[in-house]
Amino acid sequence: MPVIFAITLHEAAHAYAAKYFGDATAYMQGRMSLNPVKHIDPIGTILIPVVMYVATAGSFLFGYAKPVPVEWGNLRKPKRDMAWVALAGPGANLIMALMWMILSIVLRGAGIEEAFFMQVAEAGVWINLLIFAFNLLPIPPLDGGRVLTSMLPHQYAYKFAQIEPYGFFIVLGLLFLKLLHYWVIPVMAIANIALQLITTPLTLFLS
Repeated sequence: MPVIFAITLHEAAHAYAAKYFGDATAYMQGRMSLNPVKHIDPIGTILIPVVMYVATAGSFLFGYAKPVPVEWGNLRKPKRDMAWVALAGPGANLIMALMWMILSIVLRGAGIEEAFFMQVAEAGVWINLLIFAFNLLPIPPLDGGRVLTSMLPHQYAYKFAQIEPYGFFIVLGLLFLKLLHYWVIPVMAIANIALQLITTPLTLFLS
């Protein structure tokens, strides 16, 4: 359940932000939806994870949802708005991580000892923080790559955007070389600390 919510709301957030900033492409294609089926990519969501799971005996898993189509030229200020559309997905995951963390605090404060509910809440925090950190990796076409492209001066942004066709292979290479965790783990840790600080008053109130 946390995985379904994490993927669905991530993609729907991209679609919503794109529509808000002037591009209704994803909205017209039904991607601004909470229906997870709308965001399933046959290859990235099903085939690749299954093949990798079988090939590595469950030790390595990778996949992705169907990318939300965005016509950047339709945005009111394409270079600026690109960053906001890109950040909407990870932002949704960060908010969901906060919601799951609040749920775990409430469950603990209410004295609910059923392990299943606590495990679901904790998994919700971990999965959303993982998706948040991974997608902020500054390599296009990941969201972090879009944000960096938006921030760079025009001439450098154009050159940087040209690596997008190779971005998927770069990410896979980082995964296989076990270098990706040097980015993901610190970003997850920082985000987790920030969320714990936000929820500290609730924790103290229910303790």
